Amino acid sequence: MIDEKNDQRQDDDLGRRDFVTSVAAGVVAAAGTASGAILPVTEKDVEIKTPDGTCDAAFIYPERGSHAGVIIWTDVFGLRPSMRGIGKRIAAEGYAVLVPNPYYRVRKAPMWEDASGFSFSSQEDRAKLTPLTASISPDGTIERDAVAYVEFLDAQKQVNKNRKIGTQGYCMGGPLVMRTCAAVPDRIGAGGSFHGGSLVTDKPNSPHLLVPKIKARRMYFAISANDDPKQQGDNKWKPLREIAAENRLVAEFEVYKAQHGWCVPDMPKGPDGNPIYNKPDAEHAWSKLVALYKAGLA
Repeated sequence: MIDEKNDQRQDDDLGRRDFVTSVAAGVVAAAGTASGAILPVTEKDVEIKTPDGTCDAAFIYPERGSHAGVIIWTDVFGLRPSMRGIGKRIAAEGYAVLVPNPYYRVRKAPMWEDASGFSFSSQEDRAKLTPLTASISPDGTIERDAVAYVEFLDAQKQVNKNRKIGTQGYCMGGPLVMRTCAAVPDRIGAGGSFHGGSLVTDKPNSPHLLVPKIKARRMYFAISANDDPKQQGDNKWKPLREIAAENRLVAEFEVYKAQHGWCVPDMPKGPDGNPIYNKPDAEHAWSKLVALYKAGLA
């Protein structure tokens, strides 16, 4: 049975929360470490053959044992130290993590060592993004990559193939999470989108239209009120919530008051000159991620 409800944090750090499926709200809210302890991890630079070339990536995993795999889709600034840090942190929870360079068709990572100096008001800076994002824009590009990344993980001894794979994405990585879930539905058990942009569009390839193909056990959408500035109000998420409910997708939607990009430590400053990264809300989102994988990757 599909249900929706609203909640409000007492400290008012977060905005309205929309939950689809009451079961998800109860299970995903249970925070904690996946392994019960923070594990020492190993980080390796790897190369992955794809239908379009060779992708450079970071492969990060606990020093012992085999674990559920995780694919991390970066924000628009690509594979860099801050994204490796996110990969190390979730690996320490007990996962074998792959952080690919989404722009491998253009050149090897990093494109930026630190994105905090980037200015969205600078035409010169914005121009640097154009050839990068264009390389992953054609239909089917991310889907081919997703299949290759799952095959890579399943070939590693550090990955337990009896467990589902998780995937998380930030900003532009949010819709890539949905494309991954739809491209490899039988292997992806959980997906988390953090301030994902353009999850709902008016185009025939809109990510929300992929929901009928998704078989993940759990999904979590951490939404900033200004993720898609051109769309105003709750209606911009209504199509995604509705199609999730229609297809009985166990999904939780949570709207944060933090600015778009709040989870990533080296995000540039906002238009008001203040930092976008918001540690309290980022930590809350992290607890949701850990609980998501704990519930969905058994």
